[in-house]
Amino acid sequence: MLIDTFGRVATDLRVSLTDRCNLRCTYCMPEEGLQWLAKPDLLTDDEIVRLIRIAVTHLGITEVRFTGGEPLLRPGLVGIVERVAALEPRPQMSLTTNGIGLKRTAQALKDAGLDRVNVSLDTLRPDVFKTLTRRDRHKDVIEGLAAAHDAGLTPVKINSVLMPGLNEDEAPDLLAWAVEHSYELRFIEQMPLDAQHGWKRDGMITAGDILASLRTRFELTAEGSDERGSAPAERWVVDGGPHRVGVIASVTRPFCSACDRTRLTADGQVRTCLFATEETDLRAALRADGAESDDENIARIWKQAMWGKKAGSGLDDPTFLQPDRPMSAIGG
Repeated sequence: MLIDTFGRVATDLRVSLTDRCNLRCTYCMPEEGLQWLAKPDLLTDDEIVRLIRIAVTHLGITEVRFTGGEPLLRPGLVGIVERVAALEPRPQMSLTTNGIGLKRTAQALKDAGLDRVNVSLDTLRPDVFKTLTRRDRHKDVIEGLAAAHDAGLTPVKINSVLMPGLNEDEAPDLLAWAVEHSYELRFIEQMPLDAQHGWKRDGMITAGDILASLRTRFELTAEGSDERGSAPAERWVVDGGPHRVGVIASVTRPFCSACDRTRLTADGQVRTCLFATEETDLRAALRADGAESDDENIARIWKQAMWGKKAGSGLDDPTFLQPDRPMSAIGG
């Protein structure tokens, strides 16, 4: 069991498969100049599967989310999913992606055992998409979403970040479009995840702003806290149902007290929080000789890391400074 000193138990593992991405979203990465991880530093497919197996069989993990960078850029992704699906007990598996490669991979991922996907889409306007991502790939994301839905990777969830002066007016249009296509939309407050440190608390689009905008067109009824559980998104029933919309308010309404996550970076480090400034090295133990590389020792190191998890992310502190390591190396 992965328990911390505040009594929280981690059952949800986020696994970053690569630090590379084929978009350059302004709130995540600089346009150029990032130093990618060297191949020897990355976990191999076998190492990733082994760590997930240890997490599932020794530490009580029941859900695995594959992230990046962009996880569809990982050549061995389908094989990793297939091997994790064969574990006993079998964890629930999902994938967070920008959607660009989903059209060609959705069915293979479903056949391998993936349960569902989260796709990032911040705008319905191709020109705004190009400005936000610095790439002209809007059509590919739309087609990827449709392919995921057709393959049965449901519920297909869309993650949207609203940026001042770019897409802040699109919340109602995004929700109407998601309802029309039976996608579940979740808005995420912009967080300090950019390597160029361009994030500013002042002027960010808050959860309150998003909800006020949505209510100009929709009737929203809040779900109860019992239904939310440890999920990061607060959800509202749209126009009496059955559709729902969520808001992840990491900055203005932190949910750290219910956090059930542990994170594994692409180079084999445990992060107890997306915004943690400390990491615990599992890769060294994996590649060591003798008893140091035993499953039991790796599980012990992981438990020790989680025992030291802090009470909160620090995002509610106006003086918070974002970590120097870019999101692409950590995993969303």
